[in-house]
Amino acid sequence: MTTLYIDADACPVTADALAVARRRGVPVVIAGNSTQNLERHVRRDDPRDVAHARRGFWVDVLAVSVGADSADFAITERLEPGDIVVTQDIGLAAMVLGRGAAAIGVRGRVFDRATIDMELFIRYEEKKVRRAGGRTKGPAAFASEDRARFRHNLEGLLE
Repeated sequence: MTTLYIDADACPVTADALAVARRRGVPVVIAGNSTQNLERHVRRDDPRDVAHARRGFWVDVLAVSVGADSADFAITERLEPGDIVVTQDIGLAAMVLGRGAAAIGVRGRVFDRATIDMELFIRYEEKKVRRAGGRTKGPAAFASEDRARFRHNLEGLLE
């Protein structure tokens, strides 16, 4: 069965992902830094383990230690082929694709094995520019169209 993992560090679509998972009967693991209140995303009546699942849906919270990429590694080590990860991190998306799982960005972009290497290269080059004191263009403001695209594309991945 597919499990939906949410890289909850600064994720603007956690509630949307949970809503889709509840409707589709998909288990969810919300992973994030232990300094966050990850429980705020979970409804009081949400089942918390497979033994109490409702139509296949249950939600678990995975609080990881503070540190760069802690949530990424915690997610990656639990992944099974066919799982889906919600993330804005291209590095995590690359690891996810390498494990035979799917990755979707918070703006609804489904990451692709054919283009992930180029995306990693672009990220690397932009980081070099910033380290040298240069500036790179940041993302546009998160919009309602992004949220709608995310929900639509997540539904598509779960079909």
